[in-house]
Amino acid sequence: MADYESQQAGQNGYGTYEKAVNGNGTPFDLQNAGVKSTAVSPAELASGYQAGGTGSQLDVICGPLINYKYMELDPGSPVWQGSVLIVTTPTHQQQPHLHLRQAGPVSHASNGAQNGGTSGREGTIDGIKLYEDPEKTFWRFSLTVPIEQFEARWEYTIPGFKYATGDPVKAPWTFVVPAADQSMRLMFHSCNGFSVGTDTESWAGPALWNDVLRIHEKRPFHVMIGGGDQIYNDGIRVDGPLKQWTDITNPLTRRHHDFSEHMRSECDKYYYKNYVRWYTSEPFKTANGQIPQINIWDDHDIIDGFGSYTDHFMKCAVFRGIGGVAFKYYCLFQHHIPPPKSTFTTDAPETMHAVNGTSGVDPRQTENTFVLESLEEDRSWIIGKRPGPYVEERSRNLYMRLGKRMAFVGLDARTERTRHQVNYPDTYDAIFDRLDEEVEAANGEIKHLILLLGVPIAYPRLAWLENIFSSPLMAPLRLMNKRFGLGGGFFNSFDGQVDLLDDLDDHYTAKHHKRERRHFIQRLQAFAKAHSIRVTILGGDVHLAAMGRFYSNLDLNIPPLNDHRYMANVISSAITNKPPPKAVANLLARRNKIHHLDPNTDETLMVLFDKQPGGQPKAAAFNHVTMPSRNFACITEVTGSATANGVPSNGDQNEQADLRPTTPAKDGHQPLHIGEENVGTVHKAADGVSSDSGLVGGLDISIRVEIEQGNPEGLTEGYGFSIPPLKVDPSIDDGDSHWHLRSALRSRHSLHSRRSVN
Repeated sequence: MADYESQQAGQNGYGTYEKAVNGNGTPFDLQNAGVKSTAVSPAELASGYQAGGTGSQLDVICGPLINYKYMELDPGSPVWQGSVLIVTTPTHQQQPHLHLRQAGPVSHASNGAQNGGTSGREGTIDGIKLYEDPEKTFWRFSLTVPIEQFEARWEYTIPGFKYATGDPVKAPWTFVVPAADQSMRLMFHSCNGFSVGTDTESWAGPALWNDVLRIHEKRPFHVMIGGGDQIYNDGIRVDGPLKQWTDITNPLTRRHHDFSEHMRSECDKYYYKNYVRWYTSEPFKTANGQIPQINIWDDHDIIDGFGSYTDHFMKCAVFRGIGGVAFKYYCLFQHHIPPPKSTFTTDAPETMHAVNGTSGVDPRQTENTFVLESLEEDRSWIIGKRPGPYVEERSRNLYMRLGKRMAFVGLDARTERTRHQVNYPDTYDAIFDRLDEEVEAANGEIKHLILLLGVPIAYPRLAWLENIFSSPLMAPLRLMNKRFGLGGGFFNSFDGQVDLLDDLDDHYTAKHHKRERRHFIQRLQAFAKAHSIRVTILGGDVHLAAMGRFYSNLDLNIPPLNDHRYMANVISSAITNKPPPKAVANLLARRNKIHHLDPNTDETLMVLFDKQPGGQPKAAAFNHVTMPSRNFACITEVTGSATANGVPSNGDQNEQADLRPTTPAKDGHQPLHIGEENVGTVHKAADGVSSDSGLVGGLDISIRVEIEQGNPEGLTEGYGFSIPPLKVDPSIDDGDSHWHLRSALRSRHSLHSRRSVN
């Protein structure tokens, strides 16, 4: 291994990409390090071409997993950047290779089949070893492909690839890259796993991924966005190495328990095996190799409630330890980057505090282990300036272009989370600084910002429930639970609080986060106004489907096209986990009041669900705003002809020029613009394939809802609506000047009041 390690030492672990791409159909360099350009016939490719004629085989444990990384949109040579990950047994010492070739344009009319021949673009990419220990090796292939004037399908194979289990190999694998003038087509999901104790058979496992693949076959997704909980690791406390620790009845003893190297090693094995188990489960496994991923993590990627328990409990050694181990495999499986060399353990004091933003190095953990030392961070990262309070690592937020007119930010809302904060103030500053920088460099091309959050931010308040669960009146019940087990699973096994309290504390609408939430939304509004970019928010976690939105107080009479405060929150959850009881969804619907973020901004859920999916009742007849059923979302830019000011060319221009609804809205429970009219199953976007709603420059959204529990085909029914473009008009009085003046006067009055007191 020594020779190979020395070979890798000078190589950038995050991929340094070659921008110069041949446009004449000849073989080209796909990466500027370790590339072997070669011409291989389709017949050789289909039969499993062996690079260099070695005939060696790879015993693959997991993979391939494909990720999207970044786009370089230089007009002269635009390129798409991604990566493919495989996990192999460590017995294979030869460097693996990936062979990549363009399979031609995508034709929607032919159900996703390729149209025409290949372009001659092909090459071979060397694998980069990210991590190796005596049990497994993680290999990454860094991909860079040219962005064409057409939507292109690419095929890849990995010579010698065979599964260690003997399972059949479905090669070649394919993925699709958008055309130079195209924005990406997105699939959004969250909560891709089962909570402890769920009867997975009655839910037919991750069946909805079958429907994802069916829609992908009709019209390919360019990327799938994971909003957190891509895997559920909660079982570590039920049938894993934390069971004995969880069973300790004395909370003080449990809190002061050490996290020894032995416990760390056992937890490491658990997280790794659970990732392999889940990421090799069909049909999720097939989707992983075909649709490039973008992911952020949430609590279940670590353990249920991580970050939202009481501070003294979150700081205990065991929780800090599993946070580090979970981060290691989150880096490898979900982002294809090298992990920290070591993670937290009380046996090695140097790991108990961050050194340069990451855990110190424990010699025992690095014994017989290789970890790639990277020289440069990937450009997609916005990395926090300081470690989280419970994980000795810095947060990893994401920025990417999603094609021509869309940008993306994924907020790491778990690494820095406590019960009283979601992210550090300087992390928000870094994100908005990066956004301003990227938007200015794009010279007006970006029209939409897709913001990914782990939990919804436009969602009904449940403060009254928080108050009950955290009330002193619960203390006698907690004592009875501790002494006699009264209440069973109503109280959690960690800090003895009501089990639902950590979920409520996770929400932006929780009382602890209200101030942070308000400031965040107001900064997004200011960004949207400054750059005339429509902000759309994705959020999961809550195991039901809904559509919340912020919008300008209707008394301001701002046309929808010009309303920078209009931000839709697409709530899609869960794609795999079971939904909440109907009573919970109906309760949320009844709590769907119109809330006032500030004097100029209102918020509420939109009426979306015109009927029950497949005619099978999921919620009460009165409930048209929350859908307690498994689901995922499809997001497609609406393209087509437009008028000079960027609004749809269909219909009467005088009536629709500002996108006002046919009937003026009296409040936020009614349609606020033409994209919110005739929503649900009758909307043109409902099928998740079409994007011809007519709201040119906007986004068509489809939330695909499971029809029948336990059906292994995962059939869904779609509910569609549209999000309008944004065209800020400085001549319109949007109320900002009055609001800012009042705020300044209040601040001055408050300051003078404090001075008089002092």
